[in-house]
Amino acid sequence: MVAIGLSAGAVARIRFAVSCLWEVVASVRVLRDPGDHAVHLPWARRVRPRLAEAGLVGPDAGLLWHLVPPPPGYLADFLTPPPVGLNPDLAAELAALRATAPDTVRAHLDLYPRERGPALAALYADPEAGLGRLAEEIEAYWRIAVAPDWPRIRLLLDADVAARARRLAEDGAGGLLNDLHEQVRWEDDTLLIAQRHCLAPDVADGPGLVLVPSVFAWPSVLSVSAGDAPQLAYPARGIGLLWERPAAAPDALAAVIGRGRARLLAELAAPLSTTELARRTGMSAGGVSQHLTALRAAGLVVTHRRGRMLLSARTDVAEALLSAAA
Repeated sequence: MVAIGLSAGAVARIRFAVSCLWEVVASVRVLRDPGDHAVHLPWARRVRPRLAEAGLVGPDAGLLWHLVPPPPGYLADFLTPPPVGLNPDLAAELAALRATAPDTVRAHLDLYPRERGPALAALYADPEAGLGRLAEEIEAYWRIAVAPDWPRIRLLLDADVAARARRLAEDGAGGLLNDLHEQVRWEDDTLLIAQRHCLAPDVADGPGLVLVPSVFAWPSVLSVSAGDAPQLAYPARGIGLLWERPAAAPDALAAVIGRGRARLLAELAAPLSTTELARRTGMSAGGVSQHLTALRAAGLVVTHRRGRMLLSARTDVAEALLSAAA
């Protein structure tokens, strides 16, 4: 059990951030032990052959694979520098990774088992060159394994942040932290995390705690205590539906409102942007927009702004129609 004392100032500075690197690192853990991350099996089966072909997974893979052990092994904190906000930028995060001090890299590697393989031994001997190679591997991994699904992942993470921010506003830090995960508990000004391999100092009136919603962290939580700010990556809500394809639009409903509009309602099990709906359905963005306008006028869809995005969701009336027509 890890115990982190949070000062009043640290509690006041709790913030959310979305991170590309967290998704990369957590997703490698999924590939290391897919049986323990069953919800992500459709994704793992799809991407693993391509990653193996690129030499990014398996015993002969490079640094990234060997730096991310199977759970619950120690994960080097330098892999996930504190993300800066809600608009993640892989290039900026990799720049922060490359800037890690050599002494920090070696100190974290000292926490790994002593029998280091050639990849980790080379990183220990020359951290600067090794971090450059690692950044290149992460870029390649991202293009193959995460980037194709990033729009839908990003929507889910943004939706989680919006819901958690409301919880923080309504119930305060205690209500928020006690609702994050079964391994996390807020008690007597202390954040308790049921986790190994983490020695966490108390957080004074500094930058506060960074909460990072993650798709691939499920079913556990991951924490970082080193560096400028402590971080806690937790599973975002709605992950169970992430890789599922929605049920086909019922023929009876399609006969009434048209197949295109029925298809959009079937896709809107979670809020989606016009661009994502176009990608999923194969319709043009203009066609999706026209259908959404008609569905809104009929009271079947509502659209709201989240940051710079407009997200549409089906209403209770639409839910009833889909159920009745199924």
